[in-house]
Amino acid sequence: MQQFVIKQAEFVTSVGTNGNYPAVDGPEIAIVGKSNVGKSSLINKLTNNRKLAKTSSTPGKTRLINFFRLNNSFYLVDLPGYGFAKAPKSEQAQWGQLMESYLASGRVKHLFLLVDIRHEPTADDKQMFKYLIYYGIPFTLIATKADKLAKSKRKQEALKAAKALGAPKHAIAWSSETGDGMQELLERIGQIVNPVEAVAEEADAGAAPAENAVVSEE
Repeated sequence: MQQFVIKQAEFVTSVGTNGNYPAVDGPEIAIVGKSNVGKSSLINKLTNNRKLAKTSSTPGKTRLINFFRLNNSFYLVDLPGYGFAKAPKSEQAQWGQLMESYLASGRVKHLFLLVDIRHEPTADDKQMFKYLIYYGIPFTLIATKADKLAKSKRKQEALKAAKALGAPKHAIAWSSETGDGMQELLERIGQIVNPVEAVAEEADAGAAPAENAVVSEE
């Protein structure tokens, strides 16, 4: 399979608790993580468009589900950040309801769970992981801000985060500053969006599926 390439990306809509999602049209890959973990920066780096997803110095500002259309064939969905302690309890509850409704909708083909590579997964990260298992959503763990660590430590710390969550031993070490992890993440998206092509290539090569091609749904 050729290297997956993102050639086109556009913002489509934002959705609140009304659940007025756009019509299903291809796979949906959702991105979730705590506030300020770098979701918007990842989207902008991935699509090579610094203005596509709005970034903010104020954690917890994103309160809607934002849909982006990529290559006119699938959605990348940015979920509200969680774990922002300064938000009123009523707002925190509303965000939780918003995300749970989306996760339970059956629309999500795959989810990228972002954690900060420099720190142990938080209680909110672990709760989100439990949600994914409960709803049976395949996922990939992405450890962000890898540029803050020495290159020799990045993969080790990413795998440590997976172990701390109780997730399968695989994680992508990512940096929106340097693009570290870009090739691996694009390959992962290609496997999700074009699974038949990915499996056929593995069969032709006589190889077992890649370590991150099958994700735990226990």
